[in-house]
This record gives sequence, structure tokens and C-alpha cells, in this order.
Amino acid sequence: MNTILRTERFLLRPAQMGDAEPIARYLNDFEVAGNLARVPFPYHLSDARAWLRTRLPNLPVEETSFAIDLPDHGFVGQVGFHRGAQGTIIGYWLGRPFWGQGIMTEAVTASLDWFFATTQADTIYSGVFIFNGASLAIQDKLGFTQTGRSRLLCLARDAEVEHIDTKLTHSVWKAREK
Repeated sequence: MNTILRTERFLLRPAQMGDAEPIARYLNDFEVAGNLARVPFPYHLSDARAWLRTRLPNLPVEETSFAIDLPDHGFVGQVGFHRGAQGTIIGYWLGRPFWGQGIMTEAVTASLDWFFATTQADTIYSGVFIFNGASLAIQDKLGFTQTGRSRLLCLARDAEVEHIDTKLTHSVWKAREK
């Protein structure tokens, strides 16, 4: 899908090959990569280019991702969906210089609005590694509930790490205060 979403402060758009350098720069930071399951560390430009080659325009909703394109900065992070054992999973990351500005909450909100409007899904899944309090705070704010704990491989740490599993139902999403 080549969907573009506009928020109050930025654009959510398909990632493109021109994003490879900022992707590599921001993900080659252990403080970022170490919070993600599927990102190796160190992270190289070749890793970014390889991932970008998988971002085809005809991917289903459940595999769509959005580049966070901030005015005057360009690409600063990513929010996207992928299929999991129970259903669709939302994941996200943001370059460290942009942490603490509410960017990710805004990006995840717009992405979830789009996801639930575009699909018949009743539930979306996510989660965070036990030490990622900032990401868990975003999920708590948006109505996700904790469903348990698991262990998940973190490529950057080359280890299985305790993970807080979460989910959000469409009914909770619709009922939240905006």
C-alpha cells in the first residue's frame, strides 16, 4: 500500500530508498536497536537498503509500514505492522534525537486510526522489552492492556529478553478519549 497519513506535525509515508542513510544512522545506536526485536547491532547502511527492498507497494495492510517524515528533518523513525501468531502486531521506533517530544504517540495514534478503519481486525498486538518504559507508557496511554510476559529474541542483544505482551481491541480504541 502506498498510503500517506498526515498528522498535526508530520507526514507518515512509505519508506523509500532515500531513507537508507537516516535509517542506518538512527538504528546504529544501541539505545534504539537494543529496544527492538528484529534489528541487529551494529546496523549498517546495507541492512537499511536490504530492508527497504522488502517495502513493496502492494503489501497487505498487515505488513504496511510508515516512515515518520518530520518537516526540516525528513525521516526520523518508523511505525509499522507485521503478522504474528495471534494476529497483526504493531511495532515502532524513533531516532534518539527525537525522543520525548510526543512524536511516537502521534505516529502510533494515526497508524492505529488507519489500521482499524482499513481492516476488520478486532485486536492488534504489541509489547515491549521489560526495560523499555517509554514505549510501555505510549501503549498504556493509547489503551493497550498487558496480557502476560514472554521471552523474545533481541537481535541487537543476541539474547532472549523478558517481554511484556500487550494488546488493544478495536472497541477500546473507539471508546478512548481523543
